[in-house]
Amino acid sequence: MFGKRGNDSTGRIASPPPVMASPAVAVMERPTAPLIAESARDAAALVRQPAPPAARKRAPRTEDYYDTKAQVFSALIDTIDLSQLAKLDGESAREEIRDIVNDIITIKNFAMSISEQEELLEDICNDVLGYGPLEPLLARDDIADIMVNGAGQTFIEVDGKTIESDVRFRDNAQLLSICQRIVSQVGRRVDESSPICDARLPDGSRVNVIAPPLAIDGAALTIRKFKKDKLKLDQLVRFGAITPEGAVLLQIIGRVRCNVVISGGTGSGKTTLLNCLTAYIDANERVITCEDTAELQLQQPHVVRLETRPPNIEGEGEITMRDLIKNCLRMRPERIIVGEVRGAEVFDLLQAMNTGHDGSMGTIHANTPRECLARMESMIAMGGYTLPAKTVREIISGSIDIIIQAARLRDGSRRITHITEVVGMEGDVIITQDLMRYDIEGEDAVGKIVGRHKGSGIGRPHFWDRARYFNEDKRLAATLDTMNKE
Repeated sequence: MFGKRGNDSTGRIASPPPVMASPAVAVMERPTAPLIAESARDAAALVRQPAPPAARKRAPRTEDYYDTKAQVFSALIDTIDLSQLAKLDGESAREEIRDIVNDIITIKNFAMSISEQEELLEDICNDVLGYGPLEPLLARDDIADIMVNGAGQTFIEVDGKTIESDVRFRDNAQLLSICQRIVSQVGRRVDESSPICDARLPDGSRVNVIAPPLAIDGAALTIRKFKKDKLKLDQLVRFGAITPEGAVLLQIIGRVRCNVVISGGTGSGKTTLLNCLTAYIDANERVITCEDTAELQLQQPHVVRLETRPPNIEGEGEITMRDLIKNCLRMRPERIIVGEVRGAEVFDLLQAMNTGHDGSMGTIHANTPRECLARMESMIAMGGYTLPAKTVREIISGSIDIIIQAARLRDGSRRITHITEVVGMEGDVIITQDLMRYDIEGEDAVGKIVGRHKGSGIGRPHFWDRARYFNEDKRLAATLDTMNKE
Protein backbone atom coordinates (compact mmCIF):
# COMPACT_ATOMS: atom_id res chain seq x y z
CA MET A 1 0.00 0.00 0.00
CA PHE A 2 2.79 2.37 0.92
CA GLY A 3 6.30 2.48 -0.35
CA LYS A 4 9.32 4.33 -1.62
CA ARG A 5 9.78 5.53 -5.14
CA GLY A 6 10.91 2.41 -6.97
CA ASN A 7 11.40 -1.00 -5.42
CA ASP A 8 13.78 -1.29 -2.50
CA SER A 9 14.81 -3.74 0.15
CA THR A 10 11.48 -3.30 1.95
CA GLY A 11 9.58 -4.69 -1.01
CA ARG A 12 6.99 -1.90 -0.90
CA ILE A 13 5.43 -0.60 -4.09
CA ALA A 14 6.28 2.91 -5.20
CA SER A 15 3.71 5.63 -4.70
CA PRO A 16 2.83 8.14 -7.43
CA PRO A 17 5.03 11.26 -7.57
CA PRO A 18 3.62 13.75 -5.09
CA VAL A 19 3.06 17.46 -5.67
CA MET A 20 3.35 20.49 -3.40
CA ALA A 21 1.21 20.64 -0.24
CA SER A 22 -0.36 23.58 1.48
CA PRO A 23 1.51 24.79 4.58
CA ALA A 24 -1.57 24.05 6.68
CA VAL A 25 -0.92 20.34 6.38
CA ALA A 26 2.79 19.78 5.97
CA VAL A 27 3.91 20.21 9.55
CA MET A 28 7.59 19.30 9.56
CA GLU A 29 8.54 19.53 5.89
CA ARG A 30 11.51 21.40 4.50
CA PRO A 31 10.63 24.52 2.49
CA THR A 32 10.84 22.53 -0.76
CA ALA A 33 9.53 19.18 0.48
CA PRO A 34 7.04 17.69 -2.03
CA LEU A 35 3.66 16.68 -0.65
CA ILE A 36 0.23 15.81 -1.96
CA ALA A 37 -2.12 18.65 -1.05
CA GLU A 38 -5.43 16.82 -1.28
CA SER A 39 -4.06 13.62 0.23
CA ALA A 40 -2.48 15.54 3.08
CA ARG A 41 -5.81 17.12 3.90
CA ASP A 42 -7.30 13.63 3.96
CA ALA A 43 -4.59 12.48 6.33
CA ALA A 44 -5.23 15.46 8.59
CA ALA A 45 -8.88 14.42 8.77
CA LEU A 46 -7.98 11.12 10.41
CA VAL A 47 -9.23 10.61 13.93
CA ARG A 48 -6.55 12.02 16.16
CA GLN A 49 -5.13 9.36 18.42
CA PRO A 50 -3.84 11.10 21.55
CA ALA A 51 -0.35 10.12 22.49
CA PRO A 52 0.05 8.64 25.97
CA PRO A 53 1.49 10.99 28.56
CA ALA A 54 5.22 10.76 28.93
CA ALA A 55 6.18 8.45 31.76
CA ARG A 56 9.33 10.42 32.41
CA LYS A 57 10.60 13.92 31.75
CA ARG A 58 12.21 14.08 28.36
CA ALA A 59 15.67 15.49 27.88
CA PRO A 60 15.74 18.85 26.06
CA ARG A 61 15.82 18.46 22.31
CA THR A 62 19.13 19.25 20.62
CA GLU A 63 19.74 20.73 17.19
CA ASP A 64 21.08 17.36 16.06
CA TYR A 65 17.77 15.77 17.05
CA TYR A 66 15.80 18.27 14.99
CA ASP A 67 18.14 17.83 12.01
CA THR A 68 17.72 14.04 12.15
CA LYS A 69 13.97 14.40 12.54
CA ALA A 70 13.76 16.72 9.52
CA GLN A 71 15.71 14.23 7.38
CA VAL A 72 13.56 11.28 8.47
CA PHE A 73 10.35 13.26 8.00
CA SER A 74 11.41 14.37 4.52
CA ALA A 75 12.21 10.78 3.55
CA LEU A 76 8.85 9.66 4.97
CA ILE A 77 6.95 12.21 2.87
CA ASP A 78 8.88 11.10 -0.23
CA THR A 79 7.96 7.50 0.60
CA ILE A 80 4.40 7.42 1.82
CA ASP A 81 1.21 7.68 -0.20
CA LEU A 82 -0.98 9.96 1.90
CA SER A 83 -4.13 9.23 -0.11
CA GLN A 84 -3.85 5.58 0.91
CA LEU A 85 -2.92 6.51 4.48
CA ALA A 86 -6.15 8.51 4.78
CA LYS A 87 -8.17 5.33 4.20
CA LEU A 88 -6.83 3.70 7.36
CA ASP A 89 -8.10 4.17 10.89
CA GLY A 90 -5.89 6.15 13.24
CA GLU A 91 -4.19 3.20 14.95
CA SER A 92 -3.43 1.39 11.69
CA ALA A 93 -2.04 4.61 10.21
CA ARG A 94 0.27 5.02 13.22
CA GLU A 95 1.56 1.47 12.87
CA GLU A 96 2.21 1.94 9.16
CA ILE A 97 4.11 5.17 9.78
CA ARG A 98 6.18 3.56 12.53
CA ASP A 99 7.14 0.66 10.23
CA ILE A 100 8.26 2.98 7.43
CA VAL A 101 10.19 5.28 9.79
CA ASN A 102 12.01 2.27 11.27
CA ASP A 103 12.97 1.24 7.73
CA ILE A 104 14.22 4.75 6.96
CA ILE A 105 16.34 4.85 10.12
CA THR A 106 17.85 1.48 9.22
CA ILE A 107 18.53 2.38 5.57
CA LYS A 108 20.06 5.78 6.39
CA ASN A 109 22.03 4.24 9.27
CA PHE A 110 21.23 6.89 11.87
CA ALA A 111 23.00 6.23 15.18
CA MET A 112 20.22 6.32 17.77
CA SER A 113 19.48 4.61 21.06
CA ILE A 114 16.23 2.68 21.54
CA SER A 115 14.71 5.47 23.66
CA GLU A 116 15.71 8.16 21.15
CA GLN A 117 14.23 6.12 18.32
CA GLU A 118 10.96 5.69 20.24
CA GLU A 119 10.75 9.42 20.89
CA LEU A 120 11.42 10.14 17.23
CA LEU A 121 8.73 7.65 16.14
CA GLU A 122 6.20 9.20 18.50
CA ASP A 123 7.03 12.75 17.41
CA ILE A 124 6.73 11.96 13.70
CA CYS A 125 3.42 10.12 14.19
CA ASN A 126 2.13 13.16 16.05
CA ASP A 127 3.31 15.46 13.26
CA VAL A 128 1.54 13.47 10.54
CA LEU A 129 -1.67 12.48 12.34
CA GLY A 130 -1.99 14.90 15.23
CA TYR A 131 -0.81 18.26 16.48
CA GLY A 132 2.93 17.68 16.62
CA PRO A 133 4.72 18.81 19.80
CA LEU A 134 1.37 19.71 21.40
CA GLU A 135 0.27 16.07 21.64
CA PRO A 136 1.99 15.21 24.96
CA LEU A 137 0.46 18.33 26.53
CA LEU A 138 -3.02 17.62 25.14
CA ALA A 139 -2.83 14.09 26.54
CA ARG A 140 -2.27 15.33 30.10
CA ASP A 141 -5.49 15.87 32.01
CA ASP A 142 -3.85 18.00 34.72
CA ILE A 143 -3.15 20.90 32.34
CA ALA A 144 -5.79 23.65 32.21
CA ASP A 145 -4.18 25.98 29.65
CA ILE A 146 -1.50 25.71 26.98
CA MET A 147 0.09 29.01 25.92
CA VAL A 148 2.50 28.97 22.97
CA ASN A 149 4.45 32.22 22.50
CA GLY A 150 6.22 31.52 19.23
CA ALA A 151 8.17 28.42 18.32
CA GLY A 152 10.64 28.52 21.19
CA GLN A 153 8.47 29.13 24.25
CA THR A 154 5.49 27.21 25.64
CA PHE A 155 3.82 27.74 29.02
CA ILE A 156 1.23 25.55 30.74
CA GLU A 157 -1.09 26.06 33.69
CA VAL A 158 -1.09 23.26 36.27
CA ASP A 159 -2.99 23.52 39.56
CA GLY A 160 -3.64 27.19 38.94
CA LYS A 161 0.06 28.02 38.47
CA THR A 162 1.74 28.96 35.18
CA ILE A 163 5.03 27.18 34.47
CA GLU A 164 7.25 26.93 31.40
CA SER A 165 7.20 23.63 29.49
CA ASP A 166 10.15 22.08 27.66
CA VAL A 167 8.01 21.70 24.51
CA ARG A 168 9.14 23.73 21.52
CA PHE A 169 8.57 23.73 17.78
CA ARG A 170 11.15 23.34 15.03
CA ASP A 171 10.42 26.85 13.76
CA ASN A 172 7.60 29.35 13.40
CA ALA A 173 6.54 27.76 10.10
CA GLN A 174 5.79 24.47 11.84
CA LEU A 175 3.84 26.27 14.59
CA LEU A 176 1.74 28.17 12.04
CA SER A 177 1.11 24.94 10.12
CA ILE A 178 -0.27 23.28 13.25
CA CYS A 179 -2.42 26.34 13.97
CA GLN A 180 -3.80 26.14 10.43
CA ARG A 181 -4.50 22.44 10.83
CA ILE A 182 -6.45 23.05 14.05
CA VAL A 183 -8.65 25.85 12.73
CA SER A 184 -9.27 24.18 9.37
CA GLN A 185 -11.04 21.32 11.16
CA VAL A 186 -13.88 23.67 12.08
CA GLY A 187 -13.96 25.42 8.71
CA ARG A 188 -11.92 28.48 9.67
CA ARG A 189 -8.65 29.91 8.50
CA VAL A 190 -5.69 31.82 9.88
CA ASP A 191 -3.04 33.51 7.75
CA GLU A 192 -1.69 36.99 7.03
CA SER A 193 -4.99 38.19 5.59
CA SER A 194 -7.00 36.77 8.53
CA PRO A 195 -4.54 36.66 11.44
CA ILE A 196 -6.99 36.25 14.37
CA CYS A 197 -9.11 33.14 14.77
CA ASP A 198 -11.15 31.35 17.45
CA ALA A 199 -11.65 27.62 17.03
CA ARG A 200 -12.02 24.42 19.05
CA LEU A 201 -10.48 20.98 19.26
CA PRO A 202 -12.57 17.82 18.75
CA ASP A 203 -12.97 17.46 22.53
CA GLY A 204 -14.39 20.99 22.80
CA SER A 205 -11.24 22.69 24.10
CA ARG A 206 -11.16 26.38 23.21
CA VAL A 207 -8.45 27.59 20.82
CA ASN A 208 -7.31 31.11 20.00
CA VAL A 209 -4.69 31.88 17.37
CA ILE A 210 -3.13 35.21 16.50
CA ALA A 211 -0.62 34.96 13.66
CA PRO A 212 2.01 37.24 12.13
CA PRO A 213 2.15 40.10 11.27
CA LEU A 214 0.08 40.88 14.38
CA ALA A 215 2.12 38.47 16.52
CA ILE A 216 5.66 39.76 16.10
CA ASP A 217 7.62 36.76 17.43
CA GLY A 218 5.65 34.04 15.65
CA ALA A 219 2.11 32.73 16.02
CA ALA A 220 0.64 32.88 19.53
CA LEU A 221 -1.55 29.85 20.26
CA THR A 222 -3.71 29.57 23.40
CA ILE A 223 -5.67 26.43 24.25
CA ARG A 224 -8.14 26.30 27.15
CA LYS A 225 -8.28 22.54 27.72
CA PHE A 226 -11.38 20.64 28.71
CA LYS A 227 -10.97 17.76 31.09
CA LYS A 228 -11.81 14.34 29.69
CA ASP A 229 -14.06 13.73 32.70
CA LYS A 230 -16.51 16.60 32.98
CA LEU A 231 -16.59 18.27 36.38
CA LYS A 232 -19.75 18.02 38.45
CA LEU A 233 -20.94 20.00 41.43
CA ASP A 234 -19.94 17.30 43.91
CA GLN A 235 -16.39 17.52 42.56
CA LEU A 236 -16.41 21.30 43.03
CA VAL A 237 -17.41 20.61 46.63
CA ARG A 238 -14.42 18.29 47.07
CA PHE A 239 -12.12 20.94 45.60
CA GLY A 240 -13.46 23.50 48.10
CA ALA A 241 -14.94 25.77 45.41
CA ILE A 242 -18.35 25.59 47.14
CA THR A 243 -19.84 24.03 50.27
CA PRO A 244 -22.28 21.08 50.09
CA GLU A 245 -25.12 23.44 51.06
CA GLY A 246 -24.05 25.91 48.39
CA ALA A 247 -24.04 23.10 45.82
CA VAL A 248 -27.60 22.15 46.79
CA LEU A 249 -28.63 25.78 46.45
CA LEU A 250 -27.17 25.84 42.92
CA GLN A 251 -29.01 22.62 42.08
CA ILE A 252 -32.30 24.19 43.18
CA ILE A 253 -31.56 27.35 41.19
CA GLY A 254 -30.96 25.28 38.06
CA ARG A 255 -33.96 23.07 38.68
CA VAL A 256 -36.57 25.83 39.28
CA ARG A 257 -35.65 27.67 36.08
CA CYS A 258 -34.16 30.85 37.51
CA ASN A 259 -32.57 33.12 34.93
CA VAL A 260 -28.86 32.94 35.79
CA VAL A 261 -25.81 34.98 34.83
CA ILE A 262 -22.41 33.58 35.80
CA SER A 263 -19.93 36.37 36.33
CA GLY A 264 -16.16 36.12 36.69
CA GLY A 265 -12.76 37.01 35.35
CA THR A 266 -10.77 35.15 32.71
CA GLY A 267 -9.92 31.64 33.84
CA SER A 268 -12.21 31.77 36.87
CA GLY A 269 -14.22 28.72 35.77
CA LYS A 270 -17.36 30.33 34.33
CA THR A 271 -17.86 27.81 31.53
CA THR A 272 -17.13 24.89 33.86
CA LEU A 273 -19.72 26.16 36.33
CA LEU A 274 -22.24 26.70 33.52
CA ASN A 275 -21.73 23.09 32.43
CA CYS A 276 -22.33 21.96 36.01
CA LEU A 277 -25.58 23.93 36.28
CA THR A 278 -26.96 22.59 33.01
CA ALA A 279 -26.82 19.07 34.48
CA TYR A 280 -29.97 19.96 36.47
CA ILE A 281 -32.06 20.91 33.46
CA ASP A 282 -34.94 18.47 33.00
CA ALA A 283 -34.44 15.96 30.21
CA ASN A 284 -37.74 16.94 28.53
CA GLU A 285 -36.77 20.60 28.04
CA ARG A 286 -35.68 21.93 24.64
CA VAL A 287 -32.40 23.77 25.11
CA ILE A 288 -30.62 25.93 22.50
CA THR A 289 -27.02 27.02 23.03
CA CYS A 290 -25.37 29.98 21.29
CA GLU A 291 -21.58 30.27 21.38
CA ASP A 292 -18.69 31.84 19.51
CA THR A 293 -16.93 28.47 19.65
CA ALA A 294 -18.96 25.47 20.78
CA GLU A 295 -17.67 24.51 24.23
CA LEU A 296 -20.69 23.59 26.31
CA GLN A 297 -21.24 19.88 26.83
CA LEU A 298 -24.91 19.43 27.72
CA GLN A 299 -26.11 15.92 28.48
CA GLN A 300 -29.82 16.45 27.80
CA PRO A 301 -31.29 14.65 24.77
CA HIS A 302 -33.03 17.71 23.28
CA VAL A 303 -30.22 20.20 22.66
CA VAL A 304 -29.59 22.38 19.59
CA ARG A 305 -26.06 23.81 19.38
CA LEU A 306 -25.46 27.00 17.41
CA GLU A 307 -22.16 28.70 16.65
CA THR A 308 -21.30 32.10 15.24
CA ARG A 309 -19.45 32.44 11.95
CA PRO A 310 -16.72 34.99 11.12
CA PRO A 311 -16.77 36.88 7.82
CA ASN A 312 -15.16 35.27 4.79
CA ILE A 313 -12.16 36.64 2.92
CA GLU A 314 -14.40 39.16 1.12
CA GLY A 315 -15.72 40.39 4.48
CA GLU A 316 -19.18 38.88 3.96
CA GLY A 317 -21.23 36.09 5.49
CA GLU A 318 -20.68 36.95 9.16
CA ILE A 319 -23.22 35.54 11.62
CA THR A 320 -23.05 37.30 14.98
CA MET A 321 -24.24 36.27 18.43
CA ARG A 322 -27.14 38.68 18.06
CA ASP A 323 -28.22 36.90 14.89
CA LEU A 324 -28.17 33.54 16.69
CA ILE A 325 -30.13 34.75 19.72
CA LYS A 326 -32.75 36.42 17.54
CA ASN A 327 -33.14 33.23 15.52
CA CYS A 328 -33.41 31.20 18.74
CA LEU A 329 -36.68 32.92 19.54
CA ARG A 330 -38.19 31.35 16.40
CA MET A 331 -37.05 27.84 17.31
CA ARG A 332 -39.39 27.24 20.25
CA PRO A 333 -36.72 27.05 22.95
CA GLU A 334 -37.56 26.48 26.59
CA ARG A 335 -34.11 27.62 27.69
CA ILE A 336 -31.52 29.68 25.84
CA ILE A 337 -27.93 29.34 26.99
CA VAL A 338 -25.34 31.84 25.77
CA GLY A 339 -21.75 30.75 26.20
CA GLU A 340 -20.44 34.27 26.73
CA VAL A 341 -22.03 37.71 26.48
CA ARG A 342 -19.58 40.29 25.15
CA GLY A 343 -21.62 43.05 23.54
CA ALA A 344 -25.04 44.27 22.48
CA GLU A 345 -26.37 40.68 22.36
CA VAL A 346 -26.93 41.06 26.13
CA PHE A 347 -30.08 43.04 25.28
CA ASP A 348 -31.44 40.19 23.18
CA LEU A 349 -30.65 37.70 25.95
CA LEU A 350 -32.48 39.86 28.49
CA GLN A 351 -35.43 40.10 26.15
CA ALA A 352 -35.48 36.32 25.83
CA MET A 353 -35.36 35.91 29.61
CA ASN A 354 -38.27 38.31 29.92
CA THR A 355 -40.50 36.71 27.27
CA GLY A 356 -41.18 33.25 28.65
CA HIS A 357 -37.81 31.52 28.31
CA ASP A 358 -37.30 31.04 32.03
CA GLY A 359 -34.14 29.23 33.06
CA SER A 360 -31.96 30.89 30.45
CA MET A 361 -28.28 31.25 31.34
CA GLY A 362 -25.17 33.05 30.21
CA THR A 363 -21.70 34.15 31.32
CA ILE A 364 -20.14 37.58 31.45
CA HIS A 365 -16.75 39.03 32.41
CA ALA A 366 -17.02 40.99 35.65
CA ASN A 367 -15.32 41.01 39.04
CA THR A 368 -18.35 41.42 41.32
CA PRO A 369 -22.13 40.97 41.01
CA ARG A 370 -22.66 44.73 41.13
CA GLU A 371 -20.06 45.23 38.40
CA CYS A 372 -21.85 42.54 36.36
CA LEU A 373 -25.04 44.63 36.39
CA ALA A 374 -23.11 47.77 35.47
CA ARG A 375 -21.38 45.99 32.57
CA MET A 376 -24.72 44.84 31.18
CA GLU A 377 -25.96 48.42 31.27
CA SER A 378 -22.84 49.69 29.49
CA MET A 379 -22.98 46.95 26.83
CA ILE A 380 -26.58 47.86 26.04
CA ALA A 381 -25.50 51.49 25.64
CA MET A 382 -22.61 50.44 23.35
CA GLY A 383 -25.13 48.59 21.18
CA GLY A 384 -26.62 51.93 20.15
CA TYR A 385 -29.79 51.76 22.21
CA THR A 386 -30.95 55.16 23.44
CA LEU A 387 -33.20 53.96 26.25
CA PRO A 388 -33.29 55.90 29.53
CA ALA A 389 -30.99 54.48 32.20
CA LYS A 390 -33.92 53.65 34.49
CA THR A 391 -35.65 51.69 31.73
CA VAL A 392 -32.50 49.66 31.06
CA ARG A 393 -32.15 48.87 34.75
CA GLU A 394 -35.79 47.84 34.96
CA ILE A 395 -35.24 45.44 32.07
CA ILE A 396 -32.15 43.99 33.76
CA SER A 397 -33.79 43.61 37.17
CA GLY A 398 -36.92 42.12 35.64
CA SER A 399 -34.97 39.57 33.62
CA ILE A 400 -32.18 38.24 35.86
CA ASP A 401 -32.90 36.26 39.00
CA ILE A 402 -29.47 35.07 40.15
CA ILE A 403 -25.86 36.18 39.65
CA ILE A 404 -23.22 33.59 40.50
CA GLN A 405 -19.76 35.07 40.96
CA ALA A 406 -16.72 32.89 40.27
CA ALA A 407 -13.17 33.98 41.05
CA ARG A 408 -9.64 32.74 40.63
CA LEU A 409 -7.70 33.62 43.76
CA ARG A 410 -4.04 34.61 43.85
CA ASP A 411 -2.97 31.11 44.96
CA GLY A 412 -4.49 29.66 41.76
CA SER A 413 -7.55 28.18 43.45
CA ARG A 414 -11.03 28.85 42.11
CA ARG A 415 -13.98 29.68 44.35
CA ILE A 416 -17.62 30.59 43.96
CA THR A 417 -17.52 33.82 45.95
CA HIS A 418 -21.14 35.01 45.71
CA ILE A 419 -24.58 33.66 45.00
CA THR A 420 -26.50 36.90 44.68
CA GLU A 421 -30.22 37.42 44.06
CA VAL A 422 -31.57 40.34 42.04
CA VAL A 423 -34.57 41.56 44.02
CA GLY A 424 -35.89 44.47 41.97
CA MET A 425 -35.73 48.26 41.77
CA GLU A 426 -35.80 50.91 44.46
CA GLY A 427 -35.94 54.28 42.76
CA ASP A 428 -33.23 54.21 40.09
CA VAL A 429 -31.12 51.55 41.82
CA ILE A 430 -31.16 47.77 41.26
CA ILE A 431 -31.47 46.01 44.63
CA THR A 432 -29.55 42.78 45.21
CA GLN A 433 -29.04 40.51 48.21
CA ASP A 434 -26.37 37.87 48.81
CA LEU A 435 -27.60 34.39 49.62
CA MET A 436 -24.04 33.15 50.13
CA ARG A 437 -20.59 34.68 50.01
CA TYR A 438 -16.97 33.61 50.48
CA ASP A 439 -14.92 35.45 53.06
CA ILE A 440 -11.11 35.27 52.92
CA GLU A 441 -9.60 34.86 56.37
CA GLY A 442 -5.89 34.68 55.51
CA GLU A 443 -3.45 32.13 54.20
CA ASP A 444 -1.72 29.03 55.55
CA ALA A 445 1.99 28.23 55.87
CA VAL A 446 2.33 27.19 52.21
CA GLY A 447 0.58 30.27 50.81
CA LYS A 448 -2.86 28.75 50.23
CA ILE A 449 -5.82 31.08 50.72
CA VAL A 450 -7.91 30.21 53.79
CA GLY A 451 -11.56 31.24 53.85
CA ARG A 452 -15.07 29.96 54.26
CA HIS A 453 -18.49 30.25 52.67
CA LYS A 454 -21.16 31.92 54.80
CA GLY A 455 -24.87 32.35 54.49
CA SER A 456 -26.14 35.91 54.71
CA GLY A 457 -29.01 35.11 57.09
CA ILE A 458 -31.78 35.33 54.47
CA GLY A 459 -34.30 32.58 55.04
CA ARG A 460 -36.87 33.41 52.35
CA PRO A 461 -35.28 34.49 49.05
CA HIS A 462 -37.07 36.40 46.34
CA PHE A 463 -37.48 33.27 44.17
CA TRP A 464 -39.30 31.42 46.97
CA ASP A 465 -42.60 31.26 45.07
CA ARG A 466 -40.81 29.81 42.05
CA ALA A 467 -39.21 27.15 44.26
CA ARG A 468 -42.62 26.29 45.74
CA TYR A 469 -44.06 25.97 42.21
CA PHE A 470 -41.44 23.28 41.50
CA ASN A 471 -41.91 21.61 44.94
CA GLU A 472 -38.41 22.66 46.01
CA ASP A 473 -39.43 25.04 48.82
CA LYS A 474 -38.79 22.61 51.68
CA ARG A 475 -35.35 21.65 50.39
CA LEU A 476 -34.55 25.32 49.81
CA ALA A 477 -35.60 26.25 53.36
CA ALA A 478 -33.54 23.43 54.89
CA THR A 479 -30.48 24.37 52.81
CA LEU A 480 -30.62 28.06 53.71
CA ASP A 481 -31.20 27.22 57.37
CA THR A 482 -28.08 25.00 57.46
CA MET A 483 -26.05 27.56 55.53
CA ASN A 484 -27.02 30.42 57.84
CA LYS A 485 -26.07 28.48 60.98
CA GLU A 486 -22.47 27.91 59.84
